Amino acid sequence: MRKQKNLVNLLVAIALLLLVAGLLASCAGAPGAPGPAGPQGPAGPAGPTGPQGAQGPAGPAGPQGPAGAQGPAGKDASAATTAAATAATYIGSDKCAACHKDISDVYAKSGHAFKLNKVVDGKAPTMPFTKIDQLPAGYTWNDISYIIGGYNWKYRFIDKKGYIITDKPGATISDTNYLNQWNFANPAASKEAGWSKYSSGVKELKYTCGPCHTTGYKPTGNQDNMPGVVGTWSEPGIRCEACHGPGSLHAANPYGASVQVDRDPELCGKCHIRSDVTKIDAKSGPFVDHHEQYEEFYQSKHLALKCVDCHNPHQGVVQLRQAKAQTTRTLCENCHFKEARNQSAAHLAVKAQCIDCHMPRLIASSASVDASKFAGDTRVHVFAIDPDATAQFSPDGKFLVSQVSLDWACKSCHGTGKASPKTDAELKARAKGYHTAK
Repeated sequence: MRKQKNLVNLLVAIALLLLVAGLLASCAGAPGAPGPAGPQGPAGPAGPTGPQGAQGPAGPAGPQGPAGAQGPAGKDASAATTAAATAATYIGSDKCAACHKDISDVYAKSGHAFKLNKVVDGKAPTMPFTKIDQLPAGYTWNDISYIIGGYNWKYRFIDKKGYIITDKPGATISDTNYLNQWNFANPAASKEAGWSKYSSGVKELKYTCGPCHTTGYKPTGNQDNMPGVVGTWSEPGIRCEACHGPGSLHAANPYGASVQVDRDPELCGKCHIRSDVTKIDAKSGPFVDHHEQYEEFYQSKHLALKCVDCHNPHQGVVQLRQAKAQTTRTLCENCHFKEARNQSAAHLAVKAQCIDCHMPRLIASSASVDASKFAGDTRVHVFAIDPDATAQFSPDGKFLVSQVSLDWACKSCHGTGKASPKTDAELKARAKGYHTAK
């Protein structure tokens, strides 16, 4: 009974609640208009940084800044020219010949081009006026790398290792009498062609003559990888660029880059010299040693001149003589006209030349010479004759006296049977005042 009474009470309570809710709902009116917005609340904390956007367009250029300080002065023109010349390289005489054919054709017959000659494919080199056909005992052309000289006076040989040949191949005992230099004939000394000795028996004689025998020489390294050769070069022989300098800049720009044209005798003197320019070295014979023309020239009044005043540097005396042409650009009498007017009638009759007396053959370039006949193989460049000179060489025989003595001025004719014999007293009396008007 009690449970039933509780259930009834619950149901009555629910009914009453439902009745109250209904009454409340029926009493509510329609919704009113929204009220005004309240004030904005405080900003919240900043969010994380977003990714960077694309770069915007460049802004307008700003105003020009003030001028900077003046820079240092530039190099002068001569320094710039020197720097440009330093950059030049050797291109070879064949490239020069492409534009300067006339000069090249003349020069190709001069001796300068043939101071050092390469043996190619076991064949002897060719020369304009002489024939290279002799070999030292025991050798073939396949054993030879270069020929030294060969143009007119003599030639020597360099082996495949670059050493000057001084003995038979593979010699274990030095032969100091080995014949290794071929000398051409010299009619002035009545000498036939033949062999002579040069440093015979010396072991591994190195070739050190590149500075004057080649073009574009450098003292480092070994040409053709031959241990006997000291230095390297761009061309064998004295070619165009030996005197005119490396030609690459000129070849690339002929009108904008000139080659070197140096007419100073000292340029020739770089090679036509043996030692101290104030002394003329002598060798056994006695004779003047070869290639000393600048030393000889230095002792004379002609030092006021230039070598090229008398000599065309592209044309040698030998080739002119072969062509039966005048061997110098100017003649002695062009300057010494008074002396030319006053000469012995006998000398004029036999067509004696100034050089026969004033430039005797005092030099021995080869072994085809004879001092007893006062006959070397090359003329000297000292010129002045001293009738009072008692000797041609210093007492020790090491140096030449700077004036021509009567022995060498006169006795190559008047002491060898070519002309009437004369005593020293007769020669002296005739020489004094020889060119004085009578």
